[in-house]
Amino acid sequence: MPATGIPPKSWRRHDAVAWPWPRATLFLVFALGIWVSASGLVDSIVTYREDIVYLTKQHLVLVVSSGTAAILVGLPVGIWLSRPSMERYAETVMQVFNIGTTIPTLAVVALSMTLLGIGFPPAFFGLFVASLLPIVRNTYAGLLTVPSHLKEAATGMGMTRRQILWRIELPNALYVIFSGIRTALAINVGTTPLAFLIGGGGLGELIFTGIDLMDTGMLLAGAIPTAALAVAVDFLMGQAQLHLIPKGVNPLR
Repeated sequence: MPATGIPPKSWRRHDAVAWPWPRATLFLVFALGIWVSASGLVDSIVTYREDIVYLTKQHLVLVVSSGTAAILVGLPVGIWLSRPSMERYAETVMQVFNIGTTIPTLAVVALSMTLLGIGFPPAFFGLFVASLLPIVRNTYAGLLTVPSHLKEAATGMGMTRRQILWRIELPNALYVIFSGIRTALAINVGTTPLAFLIGGGGLGELIFTGIDLMDTGMLLAGAIPTAALAVAVDFLMGQAQLHLIPKGVNPLR
């Protein structure tokens, strides 16, 4: 920058090009708000507010229960597969968990319905299976990427295998593990509307009924809260990933 403190012309041209983007975004958001208000969709969505509150609670119960179960199962399995004794068999066992992503989620839900009937149990099982792979895979991969010299140093200090796992490996793999949990919960929230198809409840009731009746207001009454829940869960997990992981091993801090 010159001594006068005035940016060079090339800098000013770059700034002039960059500025219109935020303005254009604000204009589009404002125009979209005007269109939604004029179309009467807001009033149509508000008429379903009681259904939205009730079905959102069902949606959250499914997400929290199946997501928690996937975390409680996925973390120990990922740790177990990362142990040296499982080195030869880890990838083979991992293919079992790939079923949750290889088979379409709707097919997993339908198969669980044939085994468990209709209602909460098959919905819980289908969402649990769909959420499991990212947690297992990231836990396994995160632990394998811990530098070997750290584990060798800990062994030289007299630490046991359990102490090395809890004090060295897990803290260094925590960022990758959190990324897997974050991905799994995002998948879970977006998949939960399918639970309605097997009597599991949730916001899918408004979405699919709105599609059948060609009622845009009902459709959006289910779709908008679902999208908001997905954004909220991703934001909360991002904040947890930022603040709960120790500073020394957290690339975000």
